[in-house]
Amino acid sequence: MAEIEIEKKYIIEMPDVSDMRACADYTLSRITQTYLDCLPGITHRVRMREYDNGRVEFTETVKRRIDRMSSYEDEREITSAEYEALLEKIKRGTKSLYKLRHTFVYFSQLFEIDVYPEWKNTCIMETELRAEDATVEMPPFIRIIEDVTGQREYSNAAMSASFPEEKKLG
Repeated sequence: MAEIEIEKKYIIEMPDVSDMRACADYTLSRITQTYLDCLPGITHRVRMREYDNGRVEFTETVKRRIDRMSSYEDEREITSAEYEALLEKIKRGTKSLYKLRHTFVYFSQLFEIDVYPEWKNTCIMETELRAEDATVEMPPFIRIIEDVTGQREYSNAAMSASFPEEKKLG
């Protein structure tokens, strides 16, 4: 059953890994994310996520955007064989995205920081909210460059087709 996902997305200056590791529930994983052919208005992807402890997860996700912050999301775990079969349906004109994901909890808020090999000084941080007007308590070691919530060019689906130029620090 689809759930509503509400999230904020930011371009941030690359934080010190030791600051993230000091937070509650810290994990590091390597993600390969591939977007698949689908109907207009739908985003369909598969993901392989490898954790430092050796565990590997495969998921399939279908999203339908509600507004700039929210979408209906239906996600399920799949087998490695299903993942490999679905990879053959990669959306034309796209390529798989590779990223390191740091996750941690700060003041009961889950943060995900994605580090892409295409950028050297910046990365993308997302946090899911309970409501669109919820306040986000930012960790003190995070320096926001720009709030890119709802900006299509910074969606992973768009970045799989055309990766945006890195924002300048300033």
